[in-house]
Amino acid sequence: MTDPMPQKPRRRPRYAGKHPRRFDEKYKEHQPERYTAEVEKVLASGKTPAGTHRPIMVREIMEILAPHPGEIAVDATLGYGGHAQEILRAIAPDGSSSGWCGGGCASRPVSGKAPGTGASTTAASAKLTHYAPGGRLIGLDVDPVELPKTEARLRALGFGPEVFTTHRTNYAGLATLLAREAPGGADLILADLGLSSMQIDNPARGFTFKAEGPLDLRMNPERGQPASALLASINAAKLEQLLVENADEPNAALLARALLDQQARTPIMTTTALASVIRAALATQPRLEPSDTIRRVFQALRIAVNDEFSALDTFLRHLPQCLRPGGRVAILTFHSGEDRRVKQAFKAGLNEGVYSEIARDVVRPSVDELRANPRSASAKLRWARLRVDS
Repeated sequence: MTDPMPQKPRRRPRYAGKHPRRFDEKYKEHQPERYTAEVEKVLASGKTPAGTHRPIMVREIMEILAPHPGEIAVDATLGYGGHAQEILRAIAPDGSSSGWCGGGCASRPVSGKAPGTGASTTAASAKLTHYAPGGRLIGLDVDPVELPKTEARLRALGFGPEVFTTHRTNYAGLATLLAREAPGGADLILADLGLSSMQIDNPARGFTFKAEGPLDLRMNPERGQPASALLASINAAKLEQLLVENADEPNAALLARALLDQQARTPIMTTTALASVIRAALATQPRLEPSDTIRRVFQALRIAVNDEFSALDTFLRHLPQCLRPGGRVAILTFHSGEDRRVKQAFKAGLNEGVYSEIARDVVRPSVDELRANPRSASAKLRWARLRVDS
């Protein structure tokens, strides 16, 4: 009896031209650990490699949160794990201190002062030489597609379950989760409210209008209704209100009529179809930039299908009870609706004596970061510190 012929490995699908253009064709960018040189070229051009994400304002966040060995940290929006990797290196320094985190991680200590400490974060970082028992990070994310990948990536860097755990849940439920996982609360909490690049760039997720994909826009595609179903069930008045409240859209009435007129003729089922309707609606107003309007409409629909403002309001309301006395929180926002809520919640907390300090001014990306990562342009960072005697 002869042995069966060994199967040949499947060949990688070929693409037209010299360089891959489609998200799924960029196989080298999807494997940054293997193709480091190629990925560095993409980063140097100011772009984000496919399937990855560049964490924003890492140094500023580390300066504000000032994590120390042994502390309990929460990354309420784990994403690709770039911020989490840096925090883990500080609270559990026996874990790995190397590994590719998306091209935006802090490679050296940040000088400056953490809020309320008066201590240089450079000096604090110099003390991170021995593991302090109890240090761990609790990571939350609602995305069932990306969360397992991020957990595997951080596990491969040496962060075991004793220092790093993940939970597929919305940060609106953080208080309930911590009551079980860390009853005393967390020393530091980070929430990055932006979309991750691997969600935006993958047409199959339905977040981008640059390539055809299903009009979905859900962070968790296993829950709720996609944006296409929302458009099929909403009336013009509610759609106009949604565009104004979720994106400050100045042409909300015009766009609401155009979208629902098209929906009545042919259901809008893809991202490119939605973008085409918006461009056609703006054709009579040449002074308007269609791409900006398209982004605002996508943002408004995404916020609606994910119920993002409701989740953020719940998170902010319960945030003080999630922190230990003296605990720090940092929140990255990316549009006025988010930033306004965070600013007002922190200011109210300061006036009521819940927080001892809050950010006096919003923190923005540096010129160097804007040049290296244009997607950071709309980011705003605010922080607060819970009273020590809370």
